[in-house]
Amino acid sequence: MTRGFDTVMFCLSKGLGAPVGSMLVGSAELMARARVFRKALGGGMRQVGVLAAAGLIALEGGPALLKEDQANARLLAEALENTEGVSIDLATVETNIVIFRLTAGSGAAELVARLKARGVLAARLVQTRFAW
Repeated sequence: MTRGFDTVMFCLSKGLGAPVGSMLVGSAELMARARVFRKALGGGMRQVGVLAAAGLIALEGGPALLKEDQANARLLAEALENTEGVSIDLATVETNIVIFRLTAGSGAAELVARLKARGVLAARLVQTRFAW
């Protein structure tokens, strides 16, 4: 999957449960250069050992939970499809991320509160359009 690339980055917080962090893989020469850039951009300000520990836990335990996590996301998406005022394309729900639009109703805050009452934590995202 990564053949032909000099470097590959893999995010540990997207679905694996790490609070932050990504892995960058490449040749020793490229990694030495990446460390210089990381520190120049403020990456030396954190306690990397603590973050690395969280990353190891995510790598060791996260993949085993992905199948269940994705099944829960699918269940949520199917329930939302049957919710008045919600527009969702089930074909886009391939991972543990569920994105939908409100088309009617009391608004995002009310839906988030209703979901929370049923044990589902959700966040409201505002779509921003940029004109370049």
